[in-house]
Amino acid sequence: MNELEELYEVDKKETSNEDNNTSNVLPDIIDVATLLSYSNIKFPIYQRPYKWEAKNVIQLIDDIIVHKEKSAYRLGTIVIHQEKNNKTNIIEYNIVDGQQRTITLILLTIAIIKAVENNEVIVENKILKEQLASIKKSMVVPSFKNEISIANIQNNYREIERLVASMDEETISFLFNKCQFIKFVLSDVSEAFQFFDSQNARGKDLDPHDLLKAYHLREFGESDEEQKIKVISTWENMETNELVSLFGEYLFRVKSWSKGNSARYFTKNETDLFKGITMGNIQNYPYTKPLRISHFYVDGYNQNNDRNIDLSPMDFPFQLDQTIINGRRFFEMITHYKKVLDDYKSTIFNHPDLDPKAKEIIYVLENYDGRNRTGDKYIRMMFDCALIYYIDKFGNIELSRAIEKFFIWAYSLRLRHQAVYLASVDNYVLYEINVFRLMKDATTPFTILSMNLPPVQNVIASKMGLSGNHEITSKGIKELFTTLKYYYGE
Repeated sequence: MNELEELYEVDKKETSNEDNNTSNVLPDIIDVATLLSYSNIKFPIYQRPYKWEAKNVIQLIDDIIVHKEKSAYRLGTIVIHQEKNNKTNIIEYNIVDGQQRTITLILLTIAIIKAVENNEVIVENKILKEQLASIKKSMVVPSFKNEISIANIQNNYREIERLVASMDEETISFLFNKCQFIKFVLSDVSEAFQFFDSQNARGKDLDPHDLLKAYHLREFGESDEEQKIKVISTWENMETNELVSLFGEYLFRVKSWSKGNSARYFTKNETDLFKGITMGNIQNYPYTKPLRISHFYVDGYNQNNDRNIDLSPMDFPFQLDQTIINGRRFFEMITHYKKVLDDYKSTIFNHPDLDPKAKEIIYVLENYDGRNRTGDKYIRMMFDCALIYYIDKFGNIELSRAIEKFFIWAYSLRLRHQAVYLASVDNYVLYEINVFRLMKDATTPFTILSMNLPPVQNVIASKMGLSGNHEITSKGIKELFTTLKYYYGE
């Protein structure tokens, strides 16, 4: 079974429960030159505006340049609704999915042709020159009335012109002949949208972790192919809700907050946080040297015959805030932090290194009356993220003191506000005390343990209009704050 047939089998499984005929749709693989040669492409008015920004364009072009040594590079999926124009009697291709990339490729092609014609980029290959001339003759150049689309097209084209100036003939040829799309064509518009929905988790966007899975599968090196099945099977054994929680509640928030960025919702727009360098394709930049040393040393150590004797393989030294290594290491990292999270949840209550005060704090967090309120869950998430980040960086050194410090830091917000929202937590981290940013730069635990945290005063709480019910449900927290001398009366 070839790649195209495998894709079709997957599609049949995903759409088998849908009440439509789209399970009979066969995909086709086309290159960029073929896509742009369709003179009947249309961008229907029901499509959303062109919203790609310069960063998206730069990422696309960088990806093309990075992968130009490959035999082919997949850019994504094109879903097309095919219909007959009753006035012209011509079959038209309305793009249902893939609009943003297609428009960007049109802009890129216009800039390349212009640069070649002006001798700003030299193309000597006669066949490539003829191909560019043919594309120019048939390619659709759409017009837009939406102001958002117009502004983004103008801004992106200026950026593309700058990027094209440094392209060479090899890159241009790779773009048009080796960069590919998976194309689906349907003749009924409702079926086209149903098919688009089924490809995107039945009407929803694909989960960000699914997009990352697809990305990092493409980034596997040739030497990693034998390990792919093992690595992916571990990922597949995780429940979807576990992956959603691991990424959205912990990894995303730690990485974003440590950079000083908002971390409210993990969407596909934030997946770049989990993309990094690809061994074998990265330039010999100085900053990559420690990662390359770790990557190849760990592999060399584990492949040594001595491991057959001592049975002591070495784990890769992952850190939450380090640069991601694409491909196999990404999947290993997720498996590693899934275990870290599971171990944390199962052992923190009875951790042998905790003193009585820290154990009391954990006990109260597990048992106080208001712990299941939505706002309290957000605060507990913030506390857990901070403590997991601390353990990831400093281990169990001074763990009890760290628990006390993070408890005061996190739950001060609970005592100060009657209602706590996700925005409250996010703003607290970003604009009041960002312990994640502090931790990222810390070289010893004592940077964290010496943080000066202001006490919560009852007069402040009363001015916030806290209700009697809030006082009751937060009673255990308030009593602990009082014992630790972080809560004072009027």
